[in-house]
Amino acid sequence: MLMSQESSILTAFVCANCARSGQQPASAGPVRPSIPEFDWPGRVRQVLVPCTGRLQPENVLRAFEAGSSIVAVVACREDNCHYMEGSRRCSRRIEYIRSILKEIGLEEGRLLFFHLPGSASEDLAAAAGKNGSTHGSGSVEAQILEIQREAREAFRLYPQSPLQNADFEEEKHE
Repeated sequence: MLMSQESSILTAFVCANCARSGQQPASAGPVRPSIPEFDWPGRVRQVLVPCTGRLQPENVLRAFEAGSSIVAVVACREDNCHYMEGSRRCSRRIEYIRSILKEIGLEEGRLLFFHLPGSASEDLAAAAGKNGSTHGSGSVEAQILEIQREAREAFRLYPQSPLQNADFEEEKHE
């Protein structure tokens, strides 16, 4: 029996610094992270992370184990990461995790990886009292629409997590 898209689960790990405008200088007080509205398909577990470079393979694999049909990771562009190497580190880990998924027979296409502009250069410019806008909202909106399209396509291709199969539970007990 196939699950409908509405009952499928997507876990999204989203960098707190991607696709938000640059912060005001520190004297203006702390700014709460805000992330774009992705309008993900199906049921969603959205996890805000300080940097996707801190995301460990175990976190992603546990999301699949917990029943996610699709796991998405949204990172800053590699050249605009607050933590310099965070997005690059995440990219290498995504490839490693995909190799694990392939090895265990779980389709590697279930793991989606996206980049949004990031805000490191804007935050530096704001701290220096300058306007450092590096991306327009139209550009981000178009990228978010593409993320939505790819997530819907992934659900069409992989509507149910094989780890939620009742036979899998029975095999574990034998």
